[in-house]
Amino acid sequence: MLEIFVDADACPVKDEIVRVAERHDLAVHMVSNRWMLSTEHPLVRRVVVPEGPDQADDWIAEHCGSGDVVVTADIPLAGRCLEAGARVLGPTGKPFDADNIGMARAMRDLNAELRDTGAIRGGGPSFGKADRSRFLSALENAIQAIKRGR
Repeated sequence: MLEIFVDADACPVKDEIVRVAERHDLAVHMVSNRWMLSTEHPLVRRVVVPEGPDQADDWIAEHCGSGDVVVTADIPLAGRCLEAGARVLGPTGKPFDADNIGMARAMRDLNAELRDTGAIRGGGPSFGKADRSRFLSALENAIQAIKRGR
């Protein structure tokens, strides 16, 4: 049964995920290490994991599998979920797959090193309407592809 797993701590598209899940009658697991206010909906299961590094990531990676969708901006978690057979989307709608996860890891590591040395500052671009729209389309496409067996 197709389920959606959300790395919910900093996810900007929680409401959009619930809207799409409702349309398809899919269970959604909002996973975080603290209690969060989120949309009350019978399809949404809030999962609060213990405090600590990677606790939410570990829970998601252990529970997702083939035929599921994971939403995360965390590159190492995306890789673990791909290995488990899940489809993975970033909150901007960017899909992670076997062809691009290596480059995503390399860019993450390079940017971390550049920030550590002071060569660059800050994070990436801000999240906007186009990102939200792109995400909705990507999530719908991922769900449709899974339902078609692709």
